[in-house]
Amino acid sequence: MKAVIMAGGFGTRLRPLTCNIPKPMVPVANKPMMEHIVNLLKKYGITEIVSLLYYQPEVIMDYFGDGSDFGIKMHYVKAEADYGTAGSVKNAQKYLDERFIIISGDVLTDFDLAKAVEFHEQSNAISTLLLTHAENPLAFGVVITDKNGKITRFLEKPSWGEVFSDTINTGIYILEPEALDYIPEKEDFDFSKDLFPRFLNEKKNLFGYVADGYWRDIGNLEEYIEAHKDLLSGEVRPPKMFENGEQMIDPSARVSNNANLVGSVIIGKNAVIGNNATISNAVVGDNSQVEEDAKLDGAILWEDVSVGARAKLKEVFNSKK
Repeated sequence: MKAVIMAGGFGTRLRPLTCNIPKPMVPVANKPMMEHIVNLLKKYGITEIVSLLYYQPEVIMDYFGDGSDFGIKMHYVKAEADYGTAGSVKNAQKYLDERFIIISGDVLTDFDLAKAVEFHEQSNAISTLLLTHAENPLAFGVVITDKNGKITRFLEKPSWGEVFSDTINTGIYILEPEALDYIPEKEDFDFSKDLFPRFLNEKKNLFGYVADGYWRDIGNLEEYIEAHKDLLSGEVRPPKMFENGEQMIDPSARVSNNANLVGSVIIGKNAVIGNNATISNAVVGDNSQVEEDAKLDGAILWEDVSVGARAKLKEVFNSKK
């Protein structure tokens, strides 16, 4: 099984973080969002990945290379124009000769992909949408399924008057390769607006699987901060994180013996934590410095950030980007 990572978005709602880097490369807990997705796919044995690129593609290509440093094989497809979600995947058809999963490079999730694939196989589906429940479904596609999981109705980004379910489309799809035959080449074509309605009209086996676990679309600064809170509180645990306890301290970091580390703490490469500094449920980026007697509570620091002596930061975000 292969995977497609949608990594071409501009990330305008996440500015200014995305002024100089593409959205999938915005760090969450000192790793690009997209690296968390790669680790999730690898956890479930999916090691051949196609990345669909558009905005600042070289940043992503330079970071992941051919994928060998991450234990995967990475292909890249750069769009000539904006062909929509489905149209962009159509451009990668030459790589997609077997069942594949599509996932965005800017979500944080710990879904059990193996269970989703098992459901897809048992349903004999041409496409399965991974679903979840949301308190506020207005920003997402709302989905209705029958008792067997077959999709009977969905509506993209409804108003409150149109809401008929709290079950939403996460944008994670499992597709059989023949699904691509229904997508025109070099045309603006969307999964939710075009392809899936066509499958419904033609009575294709279009199914929805309500996945257990955590999922968050990191679409704006508020969601970005909330994602970190959830990660540090233990509500979500991406692969390769906090595997050895609640503190992730890079071996190259210099942490004073008198520093106080409380709760879940992430300290990056070459970071310096001074005497009597308190780091509580916070992220300290690579090459950052927290001077003596400073206190961080729920703070998110990117790389190369300096926090002065006796400074107090509570639930703030700080970046030099």
